[in-house]
Amino acid sequence: MNEQTENQTADTKPEVSPLEELVHDCQMVMAHAWMVRTFVKHSDESEDFPELMGIARSVFDTSRALETRVDDPAAYFKMLSKKIGKLEKATQQFAIDAPEASTHTNFQQAVLSMQTCCRSLRSLLERGQQELKKSV
Repeated sequence: MNEQTENQTADTKPEVSPLEELVHDCQMVMAHAWMVRTFVKHSDESEDFPELMGIARSVFDTSRALETRVDDPAAYFKMLSKKIGKLEKATQQFAIDAPEASTHTNFQQAVLSMQTCCRSLRSLLERGQQELKKSV
């Protein structure tokens, strides 16, 4: 594709609202959380340390609740506001449980990843709520 065609394609993309962009950003963060879930769920350590599955269940629950609302930003951020506390609590517990299960770098990085996901989601939620107030 040449530069002119790329510019034409970019110019014809539908306009995305700030709220839709924030929902998209949240979904990208949740994709990272989903990968932590997948890692934990399929790790050998999860058999010996079933408490690790708390983070897997929390990510699953949050993801499923949010994915049904991606086309309705107001409903999406309302649901995120309901779910984020449980995800943060599960992440805090994961930070305690993971080192007991394994000191491997994969688990250390999974904890950091979930903490980053929670911080990012919290920030995006606050921005989404601000945008919703502007649109009222």
